[in-house]
Amino acid sequence: MNIDTQRAVDRLLGVPLCALLSIVEWLRPRRAPAPPRAILVVLLSEAGGTACAQPMLRALRSRYPQATLYMMVFERNRSFAELLGLVGAGEIVTVPDASLWAFMSGSWRALRRLRAARIDTVIDCELFARVSALYSYFSGARVRVGFYRYTQEGLYRGSFINRRVLYNPYSHIALQFLALAAAIDSGTTPPDKETTLPERLELTPVEFDAATVSAARERLHADFPALRERRLVLVNASGGLLPIRAWPLDYFKELAATLVSDGFAVAIVGVLGDREVGQSIVKYCASPYCVDLTGYTATIRDLMLIFHRAALLISNDGGPVHFAALTPLPILAFFGPETPLLYGPLSPRAICLFRRLPCAPCLSAYNHRRSPCDGDNQCLKQVSVAEALSAARRLLAEGAQA
Repeated sequence: MNIDTQRAVDRLLGVPLCALLSIVEWLRPRRAPAPPRAILVVLLSEAGGTACAQPMLRALRSRYPQATLYMMVFERNRSFAELLGLVGAGEIVTVPDASLWAFMSGSWRALRRLRAARIDTVIDCELFARVSALYSYFSGARVRVGFYRYTQEGLYRGSFINRRVLYNPYSHIALQFLALAAAIDSGTTPPDKETTLPERLELTPVEFDAATVSAARERLHADFPALRERRLVLVNASGGLLPIRAWPLDYFKELAATLVSDGFAVAIVGVLGDREVGQSIVKYCASPYCVDLTGYTATIRDLMLIFHRAALLISNDGGPVHFAALTPLPILAFFGPETPLLYGPLSPRAICLFRRLPCAPCLSAYNHRRSPCDGDNQCLKQVSVAEALSAARRLLAEGAQA
């Protein structure tokens, strides 16, 4: 199901359903909530958002050790949710999104499972769609935590959220997820006035045993022998579901070719659908030290194992920068339509390149991630190859000294 279909369904069905449920909730009798025993966290967005939720999930584990913690994710993100290790495999509830029919039937099955689990508290981490708010209501939970627009012009999600957290466009999304967790027991309006959030967050690394890392490295070297000889730079040139987030492909080609001439190996990573992008960069470099790994990593786990072999990841804004933040790998990321202040990787080894144009960032919770840009994303085009190369060389030099 493509993103425009998702937006259309969300608008045409989501608005009236949220309004109807708000009326129903207004008529229902109020009951004092009991301490949470079954907490559901809804994280349907890109898997990178799930990585940013790690501090919140850890906080919930610490604050409510007696409660069973569940996660609701899209089916394609299940393996990553398992990799985080904060929720048991049996407590991960998935929804398919390959087609509208699969989504509708899968939602019905997921809600039946949630009702059977007797969920009493839901934390809805979504900003860009209303379906997660509907899930939170139909789960049967009496305590429903989520972002609420108050006096802002943000997305209408009904008034049945009863722990209404103010969306803060000046605070990193990981900190806002922490605020959602704190809102469960808060009695202020808006919630969390008694909470002081940390100045900085770092993610707890996802660790693999040495044998697993070694096996992944040997497999990579067996399939691409030239990579044995040089330090490896990974490049993710795809814009994913939002192509406007992509640094120009010609810039990536020039950057990759220069790094190869500097004595590094370069591997293009991505899903199978990014194969055309990967092959075009490899063709431009025309070197055995530049290889196409798009589609090579079947899961996020496979990708993260390759991160342990690499010296640097260079990537557009998206999931890979957040996965890399869970490993020791240095990161160079390009931002423009979205801001690193809200969505930058939580890693001390990251550099984010961002142009502060009057229109940047243009994707937000207030416009359903629909940019007014005509496709000429100058916020990224004005980040030169020379600037990116300078930052990459700096990170590579720091890594060599570590």
